[in-house]
Amino acid sequence: MDAMTDTALVPDVSGPRRRFAPRPNAATTARAAGVPVLDIVVPVYNEQAALADSVYRLHRYLCEAVPFPARITIADNASIDDTPRIAAALAGELPDVHVVRLDEKGRGRALHHVWSRSDAAVLVYMDVDLSTDLAALGPLVAPLISGHSDLAIGTRLARGARVHRGPKREFISRCYNLILKSTLSAGFSDAQCGFKAIRADVAAELLPYVEDTGWFFDTELLVLAERSGLRIHEVPVDWVDDPDSRVDIVATAAADLKGIGRLLRGFATGAIPVNTIAAQLGSSRVSAAPRSLLRQAVRFGVIGVTSTAAYVLLFTVLQGWAGAQLANLIALLLTAIGNTAANRRFTFGVAGGAHLARHHLEGLIVFGIALAITSGALGVLHALAAAPHHLVELAVLVTANLVATAVRFVLLRGWVFHPRRAAAKGTTR
Repeated sequence: MDAMTDTALVPDVSGPRRRFAPRPNAATTARAAGVPVLDIVVPVYNEQAALADSVYRLHRYLCEAVPFPARITIADNASIDDTPRIAAALAGELPDVHVVRLDEKGRGRALHHVWSRSDAAVLVYMDVDLSTDLAALGPLVAPLISGHSDLAIGTRLARGARVHRGPKREFISRCYNLILKSTLSAGFSDAQCGFKAIRADVAAELLPYVEDTGWFFDTELLVLAERSGLRIHEVPVDWVDDPDSRVDIVATAAADLKGIGRLLRGFATGAIPVNTIAAQLGSSRVSAAPRSLLRQAVRFGVIGVTSTAAYVLLFTVLQGWAGAQLANLIALLLTAIGNTAANRRFTFGVAGGAHLARHHLEGLIVFGIALAITSGALGVLHALAAAPHHLVELAVLVTANLVATAVRFVLLRGWVFHPRRAAAKGTTR
């Protein structure tokens, strides 16, 4: 696997790294220590149908295209089918293929176990179905080997990615990442793609603080890394959905939301010591904590109440000469524009005139989505019951408005005024 030179895979990223402590070249360090440069972990649970073909394909690619010593580690987390026997046979047949058997389920548990014990310089993870084109492996690990970046992720949501999957999974993935942006101010674009890598020296500092043992492991690791000031490299990937995926979407979503809540509490109370982690990773690194979610939510609520009062006043003044429908439209439009302007300035701290028109256009789109939720809820109610009781109608409206308000906050924080967009395209105070 090491017949080619290192420079065939690693770009020249020499030069000063502002604010970041330099890291040694991982390939040079690994070779000096006589250990693999890459350890590619493939977590499996009851994958007897796909395991052999995937490992053969991955092993062949590493031999033909990767110029570094690399190991494949099959992490079998409590399979009860023929997976353990197949994994053992592959390890006996193919050089540099190892098997680790765990007695408990959990993808995060498997990755934590293997990564914590690996002697390789760069630790990689990919799904057993190899949904991601392996040609992205080089761009994924190159900046970690060179020392330019600390973690790397494949992304299906960035420009340049080519993805083939159903609309349901596309919608779920985009919603999940929007929730991460709006609640945790995540700057990375795709938390769930099963194609990631991390430098071993960075993993040694981060893994002791990662609690999740399931599907939220990836997200927790990335958020913790970002809050600690680490550099995350993103690679747009070619990705084809596995139609045989057996992920329980409802259970996974519930666990993810629980994990997000745990992280929010940990950051708010200081139970997750991001400044300590940042210091351990190098004194020049600076924790990257975002603005307070609670403060933004409170300001969003105050502005919302003020907007409602303004709407009532405008509607009352205009109704006499414009009629109810026109007065409603004018009052809604004016208060929506005012609401966006107030949230832009006071809730999300975006000042100046840069991209003001875009912010207001997107604010109106968000307002339209919220309005569609409330109107749609009433429409569904009236379709189901010709003359619903006024208390039922009121309950539906209250519930729909609560949902619409939450959706507006998520979209404004995670899309319109997301910190990364604001920093790149506007001025923040």
